[in-house]
Amino acid sequence: MRALAPLPLAWVRALGWLLGHVLYGVVGSRRHVVQTNLRLCFPHLDAAQVRALARRVFVRVSQAWLDRSWLWHGSPTIVRARLKITGAVDELTGPDPVVIFAPHFVGMDAGGMAFTQQLSLPITTIYTNQSNKVVDAWILKGRQRFGSIKLFGRVDGVKAIISSLRQGERLYLLPDMNFGPHESLFVPFYGISAATVPSLSRFARLGRAKVVPVLNRMTPQGYEVQVLPAWPNFPTDDLKADTALMNAHLQSYIDTMPDQYYWVHKRFKDRPPGEPALY
Repeated sequence: MRALAPLPLAWVRALGWLLGHVLYGVVGSRRHVVQTNLRLCFPHLDAAQVRALARRVFVRVSQAWLDRSWLWHGSPTIVRARLKITGAVDELTGPDPVVIFAPHFVGMDAGGMAFTQQLSLPITTIYTNQSNKVVDAWILKGRQRFGSIKLFGRVDGVKAIISSLRQGERLYLLPDMNFGPHESLFVPFYGISAATVPSLSRFARLGRAKVVPVLNRMTPQGYEVQVLPAWPNFPTDDLKADTALMNAHLQSYIDTMPDQYYWVHKRFKDRPPGEPALY
């Protein structure tokens, strides 16, 4: 990855294209997950369209992984040039507490890095430790490369996170994965009941914060970090309705770039009681 960092972006993306096609061909179990997700969420696609979209997903995931070479090891000038922040940036820089809703698009690391390098925003996020300690240390160092970013483990609880949020640190939250049935709510995602943690509503309410969505979009030039206006009338006192609304907003974002969402994850792994397994 260090060797890839100084290469032209087109070369890195070409290597990612090749890697994505290889992985699509050889990692059958994960190909099955992606295709199952796509069939469930896009029932209007025929079999050939599902296969084509799944292949593009593998390419995007691979390209984004190799992009971490220059994000974490490239010169600061290159990183700044390839990350473009657009949209309602004032939503992030004002005095109000902010929870940033950053869905699992493949460019998820680009947004946090752009905010710390270009806006000098103090960022807090939640981190899942990797089983490989060398990889774990590498990821942590890369994500903390610029500015102030604080990473809390999932076992640290909410008190420290709420405290940092109230002190002005922006919480960069990615709550759209299946983290197990514990404390999750089953709410619709593309019309299918999906175990979804209600942390976005809960953190916003406890931190007295507004929710600002950020879409990290891969482009030929690098990444566009698009800041959307804060959601009005959010959060409410209805945790389940808020979580369902989050998924509804997420669907509209995914529909603009379906090949860039992290479909390699078993989003529907946990099922409501009595429903059959989907994978």
